[in-house]
Amino acid sequence: MAVATRRIRTNAADGRLAARAMLSAETLGWPVTAIRTKEHQVAEILRENIFAGIFVRGQKLKQAEIAKTLNISITPVREALKLLEAQGYVRCSAHRGAVVAPLQIDRIDELYQLRMSLEGTLTLAAAKRIGAADIERLATLHADMGVAIERKTRETVRASNFRFHYQLYEHADMPQTLEFVRVLWAKYPFDLLSAIPRRFERMAAEHAELIHALRSGDARKAMRAMQAHIEGGYREFTATYDLERPQKGPRIVAERPPRAAAPRSRPTHASDRGASDRGASSRNTAQAADGAAPVTTEEQ
Repeated sequence: MAVATRRIRTNAADGRLAARAMLSAETLGWPVTAIRTKEHQVAEILRENIFAGIFVRGQKLKQAEIAKTLNISITPVREALKLLEAQGYVRCSAHRGAVVAPLQIDRIDELYQLRMSLEGTLTLAAAKRIGAADIERLATLHADMGVAIERKTRETVRASNFRFHYQLYEHADMPQTLEFVRVLWAKYPFDLLSAIPRRFERMAAEHAELIHALRSGDARKAMRAMQAHIEGGYREFTATYDLERPQKGPRIVAERPPRAAAPRSRPTHASDRGASDRGASSRNTAQAADGAAPVTTEEQ
């Protein structure tokens, strides 16, 4: 099973987990931070592999093989798959086990709006907290991505993009918002987006603008750069693929009730006029119950 692996070991000094990933011989991974449990760390590894396309849509994820590859017991793998199921990355069933969730693009517009809002918020917060050394780590990831683009190693490019975003977002210290973003990324059609010709090159240029904004210390500029990056991908996606968006409900036009027929002659006696007024009152009451404007005696 081709899988990007991280060798997971226990640090005896503080009990924390250290991790290292290897997508290929020339690509080393990044240490996962702010992850407290082994199952969360395994989930991050699997999430990256799904995003990179190493695990393809519909592929069965075999717990025993994953545990053997990562040199861990099967229990954290099982728990990690439960986390990924809750986020929408995998689907689990008693019959087939865990499989990578199929791609769904019927809500691309809504997902785009949510990404603009949530990832813009994360970037703004992260830009205010990130240090110079961490910015340079992002720049190193960006440079590695450029090499992968030149070599046309698609999986490495996608994995680097995943790490670039999440390493930045972790600095926001907004774990709940980050969790929502993980759910969005499970549903967003990155598979199709990355297939657009020269999209990787344009993505790299957008990342470069973001790094420049981070180095300048302008948090709002960094947020705008991230939103421009997300918008750029969305516009290319919608221009490339002919999508059938959800139809709006039919427009309902209320019909006006028919006008009351005019009497052939005006009542000549007071008793007749009273009966006519009572009849109009009855019609007004019935029409008001239907939401229609009452009919006045002048309309009659």
